[in-house]
Order: sequence, then C-alpha cells, then structure tokens
Amino acid sequence: MIAEDLLNQMIPPLKVSDSVGKAARWLEEFHVGQLPVINNREYRGLITEADLLDHANPEELLTAVPIGYANLHVQYNQHFYSVMELAIQNKVQLIPVLSEEREYLGVVSVGDTVAAFGQMPIAVGQGGILVLSMDERDYSLTQISRYVEENNAKILSAHVAQDEQNPYKIRLTLKLNTPSLTRIIATLERFGYIITAQFNGASEATEDEQSRFDALLKYLSL
Repeated sequence: MIAEDLLNQMIPPLKVSDSVGKAARWLEEFHVGQLPVINNREYRGLITEADLLDHANPEELLTAVPIGYANLHVQYNQHFYSVMELAIQNKVQLIPVLSEEREYLGVVSVGDTVAAFGQMPIAVGQGGILVLSMDERDYSLTQISRYVEENNAKILSAHVAQDEQNPYKIRLTLKLNTPSLTRIIATLERFGYIITAQFNGASEATEDEQSRFDALLKYLSL
C-alpha cells in the first residue's frame, strides 16, 4: 500500500493567507498537533501550536509566522512504511504527501498507517510477518533471504529502521508469503538473529494470534 492510498480527506490544509486565529481553531477542531500549510498547491510546511505562541493577534496572517517541517513529506508512490518511519522519527501525527511535481496532495495520519499495517496480513491471505533486531553489521538481506528460501518461503517486502528499544541496533520487518513461520524462525535463531515479534496471517485470527499482532502494532508505532 502506498501513501496515495491512505490520504486523509478529513484533514484540510491551511493557506498562507489564513489567519493565526483560524490556524489555532483548526488545530483544536481536528484534534491534531500539526496542520499542513500551502501556497496555492505548493507545500510550505507544518504549523504547530508552539509556532503560534509568539503571535497573539488572531488576525495576523500565517505569512508572518515561521513554519517548520518544510522538508518533511513523502511522495505519493512511497510505501506506507516510509510514512510511519518519518512520523516516528519526527514525532508528528501527520505526514504530507506530494506529487511528482511536488504539489500538495494531502496528508496521511499515523493512525491511518497503523491501520494499514493491521490490514496487511489479511490482505496477504496466508502470509506472515517477522520483526528482527540485529546489529547493523549483521544485516544482509541476501543472506536472510537465503535462510527464508531454504524453508520454502519468500520475502515479499522488507523494511529497515532504527530499533527504538536499542539505538545501537536496527529493526528489520519482513513480510513473507507463508504463515508457517516456526521453521524459518528456528533457522534464523540458529544463525544468531533475534526475533522480537511475529504474526501468522489468516482469514480468522485466533485470540492468541490477535494478541501477538496487537503487540506487534504497538511495537512498530512507538
């Protein structure tokens, strides 16, 4: 699933010609910590409540307010993993989405990306997900793929990010084409890889599977 598929049409952008008062009202009305600001279709950044503190006049225009996060955005065709990673790294609720011409298309919320991740195992059908933690020097997707394929499975997608639990390690999330993870896990653990979370996709998850999947979502959405 890509960023364009997750655009949240309920959260509108502010314009540089809007007032400080309007920005403050909208932040409260939409229960968000940031809102995108545009000039025509050009993305200018995200405005926050902190940005408005030094601008007490509600009639003052946003053109007079310094706006941050100008470089915080994704392209419309980027995977939603990228949205999650940017949101987590920058501690924001919304990630703006731009077109190839760098025109503003909308925003994706953290909640939307977590929901999309939650749908993945069902959408995959009989797939599975593994999350591994390792030292960066131990990361080799080629080698890990070999271990997976030795167990008659394939990696459908992979995502690498810093492990929030340990800044000296990385986290690798693998989406596999099989729910049979036991032998794959045993192989990976035999070669020293640490499995921190797993989920076996199925049309109907058992209570135990759902519990593990909820734990995985919590882990990924820190």
